[in-house]
Amino acid sequence: MKIVRVIGTATATVKAQGLTGQKLLIVDVQDAKGKVLEPSRVAVDTVGAGRGDLCLMVEGSSARIPADGLPIDAALIAVIDHVSI
Repeated sequence: MKIVRVIGTATATVKAQGLTGQKLLIVDVQDAKGKVLEPSRVAVDTVGAGRGDLCLMVEGSSARIPADGLPIDAALIAVIDHVSI
Protein backbone atom coordinates (compact mmCIF):
# COMPACT_ATOMS: atom_id res chain seq x y z
CA MET A 1 0.00 0.00 0.00
CA LYS A 2 1.08 3.57 -0.65
CA ILE A 3 0.01 6.91 0.76
CA VAL A 4 -1.29 9.21 -1.98
CA ARG A 5 -2.85 12.66 -2.28
CA VAL A 6 -5.60 13.21 -4.86
CA ILE A 7 -4.62 16.15 -7.07
CA GLY A 8 -7.16 15.91 -9.89
CA THR A 9 -9.34 13.81 -12.14
CA ALA A 10 -9.01 12.17 -15.55
CA THR A 11 -11.90 11.82 -17.98
CA ALA A 12 -11.98 9.15 -20.67
CA THR A 13 -15.04 8.88 -22.91
CA VAL A 14 -13.75 5.71 -24.58
CA LYS A 15 -12.35 3.05 -22.26
CA ALA A 16 -12.22 -0.70 -21.67
CA GLN A 17 -15.48 -2.50 -21.07
CA GLY A 18 -16.21 -2.58 -17.36
CA LEU A 19 -14.58 0.77 -16.63
CA THR A 20 -17.73 2.69 -17.57
CA GLY A 21 -18.83 4.61 -14.49
CA GLN A 22 -15.48 4.26 -12.72
CA LYS A 23 -13.96 7.53 -11.48
CA LEU A 24 -10.31 7.99 -12.46
CA LEU A 25 -8.23 10.17 -10.13
CA ILE A 26 -4.77 11.67 -10.53
CA VAL A 27 -2.69 11.11 -7.39
CA ASP A 28 0.79 11.89 -6.12
CA VAL A 29 2.49 9.14 -4.10
CA GLN A 30 3.80 10.71 -0.88
CA ASP A 31 5.81 9.75 2.15
CA ALA A 32 4.31 10.12 5.65
CA LYS A 33 5.57 13.72 5.86
CA GLY A 34 3.92 14.76 2.58
CA LYS A 35 6.97 14.75 0.29
CA VAL A 36 6.01 13.70 -3.26
CA LEU A 37 7.83 10.49 -4.21
CA GLU A 38 6.01 9.65 -7.47
CA PRO A 39 4.02 12.39 -9.22
CA SER A 40 0.88 12.04 -11.32
CA ARG A 41 -0.32 8.43 -11.14
CA VAL A 42 -3.84 7.40 -12.22
CA ALA A 43 -5.95 5.28 -9.85
CA VAL A 44 -9.54 4.04 -9.88
CA ASP A 45 -11.56 5.42 -6.98
CA THR A 46 -13.38 2.73 -4.98
CA VAL A 47 -14.03 4.84 -1.84
CA GLY A 48 -15.50 8.17 -3.01
CA ALA A 49 -12.30 10.19 -2.62
CA GLY A 50 -12.00 13.76 -3.86
CA ARG A 51 -9.41 16.40 -4.64
CA GLY A 52 -7.11 17.01 -1.67
CA ASP A 53 -7.94 13.74 0.12
CA LEU A 54 -5.12 11.63 1.53
CA CYS A 55 -5.71 7.97 0.60
CA LEU A 56 -4.26 4.47 0.59
CA MET A 57 -3.57 3.04 -2.85
CA VAL A 58 -2.89 -0.57 -3.84
CA GLU A 59 -1.32 -1.64 -7.11
CA GLY A 60 -1.06 -4.72 -9.30
CA SER A 61 -3.26 -7.74 -8.66
CA SER A 62 -4.35 -6.28 -5.29
CA ALA A 63 -5.95 -3.35 -7.14
CA ARG A 64 -8.29 -5.65 -9.07
CA ILE A 65 -9.88 -7.11 -5.90
CA PRO A 66 -11.76 -3.99 -4.65
CA ALA A 67 -12.60 -3.06 -8.26
CA ASP A 68 -14.40 -6.36 -8.99
CA GLY A 69 -11.64 -7.74 -11.21
CA LEU A 70 -11.50 -4.78 -13.60
CA PRO A 71 -8.39 -4.35 -15.78
CA ILE A 72 -6.69 -1.76 -13.56
CA ASP A 73 -3.25 -1.36 -12.02
CA ALA A 74 -4.01 1.04 -9.14
CA ALA A 75 -7.03 1.51 -6.84
CA LEU A 76 -7.78 3.78 -3.91
CA ILE A 77 -9.01 1.61 -1.02
CA ALA A 78 -9.24 4.04 1.93
CA VAL A 79 -9.44 7.73 2.76
CA ILE A 80 -6.91 8.47 5.51
CA ASP A 81 -8.16 10.50 8.45
CA HIS A 82 -4.85 10.96 10.27
CA VAL A 83 -1.19 10.04 9.93
CA SER A 84 0.98 9.98 13.04
CA ILE A 85 4.74 9.45 12.84
